[in-house]
Amino acid sequence: MTAISTATWQPLEPALSVRQVLTLERVLAGEPEVVAGAGQLDRPVRWVHVAEAADVGVMLSGGEMVLTTGVLLAGDEAKQAEYIQSLHRAEAAAVVLGLGRAFPAPPEVMRRAAERCGLPLVVLHRPFPFAELTEEVQCRLVRRKFAAVSLSETVRTALTGLITAGAPLQRLLDEVAQHSGCPVVVTNLAHRVLATAGERPAVDDVLRDWERIARQAGGGAADGWIPAELGGRGERWGRLLLCGYRGDAATGRLLADRAAEALVLHRMLGGGSGHTWEEQSAQSLLTDLISGVVPARQLLPRARAAGLPVNRRTFVPLVVPGADPAPLGRVLRMLGLPGLVAQSAGGTTAVVLSLPRDQHAEALTAHFAARLRTETGAPATVVAAADPRTDWEDVPAGLREARHVADAVADSSAVLDLPAVVRLKDVHLRGLIRLLRDDPQVQSFAERELDGLLCDAEPELLNVLRTYLATGRNKSRTAQLHHVSRPALYRRLEAIQARLGVDLDDFEQAASVHIALLAHDAQQG
Repeated sequence: MTAISTATWQPLEPALSVRQVLTLERVLAGEPEVVAGAGQLDRPVRWVHVAEAADVGVMLSGGEMVLTTGVLLAGDEAKQAEYIQSLHRAEAAAVVLGLGRAFPAPPEVMRRAAERCGLPLVVLHRPFPFAELTEEVQCRLVRRKFAAVSLSETVRTALTGLITAGAPLQRLLDEVAQHSGCPVVVTNLAHRVLATAGERPAVDDVLRDWERIARQAGGGAADGWIPAELGGRGERWGRLLLCGYRGDAATGRLLADRAAEALVLHRMLGGGSGHTWEEQSAQSLLTDLISGVVPARQLLPRARAAGLPVNRRTFVPLVVPGADPAPLGRVLRMLGLPGLVAQSAGGTTAVVLSLPRDQHAEALTAHFAARLRTETGAPATVVAAADPRTDWEDVPAGLREARHVADAVADSSAVLDLPAVVRLKDVHLRGLIRLLRDDPQVQSFAERELDGLLCDAEPELLNVLRTYLATGRNKSRTAQLHHVSRPALYRRLEAIQARLGVDLDDFEQAASVHIALLAHDAQQG
């Protein structure tokens, strides 16, 4: 189901305030004058009520603009004062008094009482049919309520359609940002940013000042900062925030509530991608870092808002081949190491550790790698590491370096006893070949050198050759890894040499075949 475009959606008319009612053409004909409570004219008007009863306050529920001639209050100052007090207690929006036979001038007692309690008191100097005012205002309020229902259904339909189609969290937030016209932020209960949407410059402005915003946006809607709680079954687990919404506050709350409902449903149904929102947040950030499409300095606010310490830190970029992000995240938490963990390309997981500068980065990396092997029960797990960085802008290059190291060791981990942490200096020739694997001349060299085996229907000889060269031409180790006797291995090595036309005891010829095999494996990988 395709999301409904914002072109089909019209924003709600702003909620009518006392000030706006007084500017209506029909009201202006009555020559209105504000004689008290001028500082409260921005109160919203929920309804207009014509009443002459002295005890009208008991009939109100709040937000009404009360129209009266005061005919039952004339000559009784105590009633006049109590009348204003009762409207104040009922949280009326304002009282409009039509001057005439009851009150030829604004009554001083009512004016003073209204000023004390901050209730706007408006007098009309010319005779004015209250029916015209009630008709005008009620029509506007009804239209607005209908528009609110329409908006609610439009947003709900669009978001439900996206959820049904299996859209990821980001797609839902993009839709909310289109409707709201402002940045949208989703956080966990610790105020760490899990996802954002909206125009990138505006989002970056929000994230740069996120610590202050997170502290101040905990209440209700104020100055366009509109929160909505995320949770279900009696448990809260996050918050959605419209940041700097420019429209009517009630409309903003409506949008935030509809968005929150959709996000809760999205999470309950599995989130579309199979990853938690925290994992999706880290994956998006690390993907942008590795790709280099977004400059690292522009990603710094996102990293800080996601809870990664970034001031005066040492960053250690890591890549773990064939690992799932979940156990890596658990090990980081067990060791108390701050970092981001996310699935990366090629079945690897990327990690960025953030360490205090007075801690030994290499020792902590080795400790992490050793603990990872223990916790996962996989003693062959290898952590590819780049050299530590003290400048955030060097982290993307470090991640690419770690990924290159991970690629270089991917084919050898099964036949070599690799250390828990492998760095660029450890991959030697294998790393160089990985860098050159797409060169046509290197590809041609590999095919030429290995032609006698590549066209063979039996891959076993190629596997034996790979193990033999990777172990430094150690016949005993090769026989052991392939579970064959030494005489059987000798026969296979003789078959390999015959097919390739080489002498593997000759160092130069063996080196040439080894390079070709590394290039072939790199291309296949």
